Amino acid sequence: MNVIETALPGVLIIEPKVFGDARGFFLETFHKQRYAEAGIPGDGLEFVQDNHSRSRKGVLRGLHFQLENPQGKLVSAGTGTVFDVAADVNPDSPTFGQWVGVELSEENHRQLWIPPGYAHGFCVLSDVADFQYKCTALYHPQSDSGVAWDDPDLAITWPINNPLLSEKDKALPRLSAAKRDRLP
Repeated sequence: MNVIETALPGVLIIEPKVFGDARGFFLETFHKQRYAEAGIPGDGLEFVQDNHSRSRKGVLRGLHFQLENPQGKLVSAGTGTVFDVAADVNPDSPTFGQWVGVELSEENHRQLWIPPGYAHGFCVLSDVADFQYKCTALYHPQSDSGVAWDDPDLAITWPINNPLLSEKDKALPRLSAAKRDRLP
């Protein structure tokens, strides 16, 4: 597998080896020893929950994080294509306000590793996308938090206009309005 470092510390793009022939393809989406050698999940973390979502074109989910039990996430698109984003929303971080975006698709088989403490979101570019998350902490609804997808301080260059948002995501605050105790 090929591991690509990004501008955000610990955020990695993973390009697994894909073995294909006339029948289709095979790839390992996780191999504990190989991923550990790349630092995933790292720092004594282990994967404890897998999630799968299906969304239609134009849906944007995010930007989310958990205050307690922060989740590291290894994400990929099993079908379709998404634009996936990790953003540093920790005011004490030297990369505060920076973000990384990468296209994940069923064609490129890429994964993105997002360590705990980063905000995460994605938008769907194909008609439908199945999105998988491998998480290092269980979902903890009481500490669920986030920031607005269109925050001008982050200035994420999303490849869609007028996304379909949940009511929860429509109500997320901008970084400048978020209380310090509601950020990582």
